[in-house]
Amino acid sequence: MFCLGIESTAHTFSCAVIEKKRKTGKILSDIRKIYRPPDGQGIHPREASRHHIENSSKVISECLDQAKIKINDLDMIAYAGGPGLGPCLRVGAVVARSLASYYKIPIYPVNHAIGHIELGKLLTGAKNPLVLLVSGGHTMLLAFSSGRWRVFGETLDITLGQLLDQYGRSLGFASPCGKKIEELATKSTDYVDLPYSVKGNDVSFSGLLSATKKISSKDSRSACFSLQETAFAMIAEATERALAFTKKKELMIVGGVAANKRLSSMLKNVCKNQKSKFFVVPLNYAGDCGSQIAWTGLLESTVGKGSKIEDTFVKQSWRLDTVDVSY
Repeated sequence: MFCLGIESTAHTFSCAVIEKKRKTGKILSDIRKIYRPPDGQGIHPREASRHHIENSSKVISECLDQAKIKINDLDMIAYAGGPGLGPCLRVGAVVARSLASYYKIPIYPVNHAIGHIELGKLLTGAKNPLVLLVSGGHTMLLAFSSGRWRVFGETLDITLGQLLDQYGRSLGFASPCGKKIEELATKSTDYVDLPYSVKGNDVSFSGLLSATKKISSKDSRSACFSLQETAFAMIAEATERALAFTKKKELMIVGGVAANKRLSSMLKNVCKNQKSKFFVVPLNYAGDCGSQIAWTGLLESTVGKGSKIEDTFVKQSWRLDTVDVSY
């Protein structure tokens, strides 16, 4: 069974083809084009959506060519229905609707955040993990219970990805900035005290961002090091508490910030203390990609026949803990 997955929630337009055999999936192709804003600036929804429109046909063609299939070979199409930036989401939805209606292919809207989780489980082999979802759009601790992903902790203001991007842009970097901040952080071991805000299992990063900006003019390397150490320690504390509470024996990190090696190092120690297995999504699939949409669509197809074209909306604020999961 072949599925074309279309991802367009933010800066990435991606298409992937996954073949499902029984309970396993094989990624046949995953092509991405990423919108890069000017240095020091964040993503502009209108410009990003224009980028997606200009690249959509090329990405789909490359995706099908790499998978060595034709569009008529597809059994279904899945697209990211949210959450995300409205103009960007609409591009992916229009492309999916156009293909599905013209070629008479079943269509499935997919929650982008659940896509991160399901692809992570496929690629890591995690069975029943506590999930740490850290990206530009999410910072959440999640566990599956009674047919839904339940939130056991989250950010009260900006996400971890937004923290890194907003600070990086203040240094003149282009979004996403996490990789450059990680590189600068490795060049210093001088820690500067910064605001540390953990409330139960929830975290708050806005005060940390403001304080880091104030010290960055003295030494940006120590500022990056201190920012990472503080933010990741907050995440580690909340994660350890959630592991102890849920009694999960697996921890899985997904989302774009899962690529950060220092974050993984801290969380490995947490898992060691809690006697839990540690999983992290492979680097190449940590960020937004069509594979997360295709695989989740394939899972949804096991319990449903897809959506009517007129019901294929997008939802900018589609929380994953409102989605019933029955596959």
